[in-house]
Formats: sequence, C-alpha cells, structure tokens
Amino acid sequence: MVGDALWTGYRYREVDADGWSTFWRLDPRGQDFGLHDWRGYADRPGHRLWSRAATPAGVRAIWRTTARSVSLELRAALDIYTKIAPVDFLVGGELHRRCEVGTGDQVITVELPGDEAELEIWLPHAGAIAVRAVRFDGEAVPQPPTGPRWITYGSSITQCAGSDGPSETWPALVARRHGWDLVALGLAGECHLDPIAATTLRDTPARLISLCLGINIYGGATFSGRTLPGQVESFLATVREGHPHTPLVVITPLTAPELEGKPNAVGLTLDDIRAAVERGARHLADPNLHLIDGRTILTPEEAGTHYEDNVHPNPTGYHLIADRLAPLLTLPL
Repeated sequence: MVGDALWTGYRYREVDADGWSTFWRLDPRGQDFGLHDWRGYADRPGHRLWSRAATPAGVRAIWRTTARSVSLELRAALDIYTKIAPVDFLVGGELHRRCEVGTGDQVITVELPGDEAELEIWLPHAGAIAVRAVRFDGEAVPQPPTGPRWITYGSSITQCAGSDGPSETWPALVARRHGWDLVALGLAGECHLDPIAATTLRDTPARLISLCLGINIYGGATFSGRTLPGQVESFLATVREGHPHTPLVVITPLTAPELEGKPNAVGLTLDDIRAAVERGARHLADPNLHLIDGRTILTPEEAGTHYEDNVHPNPTGYHLIADRLAPLLTLPL
C-alpha cells in the first residue's frame, strides 16, 4: 500500500506535476530569491538562503504499522552541498536503519519488524531533496505530530550537516528527549536576521522558540557594531508580534577557539558580536526572553576535541550540545 504521510517540520509543501514534494522551511511563494544573494562573493554562488530553506532538515513523518518493509521514493542532488545526508528510519523511537542517499531518483527499502510498531522517517538534513511516495507491504496508519512545538533558528551549527544523521542533530536530539514537535530552521551560512525568517517565526504557532544568533553575522560581516543591536531588537520584536507570551531563548555564538579575538571585516570580534546580540535582546525588557551565553555550552577544550574545523562540531560535539542545552530549553508549567 502507498502510505499517506503527515509530514511535519516544514512551512510549505510544493508538489510538482510528477508528484515530487519539496518541503520548504521558509515559504518561497512570492519571494524574489535574488534579494538574498551574495553579490560580490564569487565563492557563494546561487540562491543560497533558498537552497538551505528547501532542504528538509528536521522534516519527518510517523506511522503505526504492522508492515514488514517500507520503501521511500526519493530524489536527491548536491546543489550547494558537498554531501547528501542519509535518511533515518526509527522504530519505537530508536534508530532502526540509517540509509545512505545518492544523487538522482532512487527507492530506499528497509525491512521492518512486522509486529505493530511506530515507524518514524527523518529526511536528509543536507542536500536538495524531494519525496514522491512512501510504500508499505502491509497496513500503515499515519500519525499526527505530538507534543508542544519548538522552533529553533540558527546557522549551520543548528542545521548540523556534520551530524551522523538527521535524527542526531542537536535540535533533533533535544526534541526527541523532551517529546517536542520540532521545527528546525538551521540555515547553514544564512542566519542573518532576514525578514522572511522573522515573519516565519512570527507566523508559526509554537510553545518555545530558540534562536542561535551571531556566528554567520561574524563570518559574513553582515552588520556593524552600530547596526547589530538594533537589528536583533527589531527581529525579536517581529517574532514577539505573533507570540506575545511564548518563551524566547537567545543563544550567543558558541566558543570558537581559533576565531576568538580576531576582528572580522567590519572590526567585530566574536565577543563584540555576543555583546551586541545581548544588548539588542535585553533592550526589549521582555520577562519571557532568556539569554544563554554560547561560551557556556562547550569549553575551549571540548571545542578543540569535538570541532571538525574552526566552527563546526563533529557528531560527538552535537551530542554534547544537546546534552548541555536540553536542561536549559524547557517549557513553563
């Protein structure tokens, strides 16, 4: 049987004439993709914000099934990525199979226990991905997402392309631990306080919103010391319009030992960025807005051991981030 799916974790589902679905995490309708291009940067070609938004990081679906196998019809391309992430199949909340994804059209088939179980499919969190069908060889009933919705916005450190699989990004690990309905807005290299991100956060119902702000702004020299605090304040004020009482958690950049103390192209160090983000957030005087100093999440020694480069954690590092943030990201009683 072809299993209907209640996919979750996206903003807009685009279905083409051949039945291929793209799960957009930002709504592309009516948008000028070129507005966000990196003009003057030869090493950043293409509509990079929208390529990231079309990647189904955090997108997943659940079924109750007695089937003995499931097949996922998938289309994948590298686009601006250097690799395509795998697909994770979870049974009973635990990883059952992790399947590599190649380029092109493909069908990924996984054997299942055959007893009644809950199957969860997590789509790749890196690559240009489209889905056409999920097929079972037995009964499968799609399940709606459960738990309070949590939205997290951030950079590549939130998208977590370097994690072992899509169910082991730090947002996925935190959401699975708490039983939350995750919306993951990690946009590698593209966390620049864009209005489309602010309005997406504003217009998406949620019980908790977290925002990891600053590392892309440092790397892209997006704002100066003059403009960044006000931009943070404005972005958060837009989010607050749709969530008058929802807890907002702002996380400043994590430790980056090789970059600390080095001014970027507009003369700001990472500590300057942290201070500006904090200043903009505090200016709202919002009792439901909480700040986390990113330097407290991983120590410099842990960063030295668990970073793949100057900025990005390795799979163990993402697990550590989840372990540290899970107790700090909580819902009010």
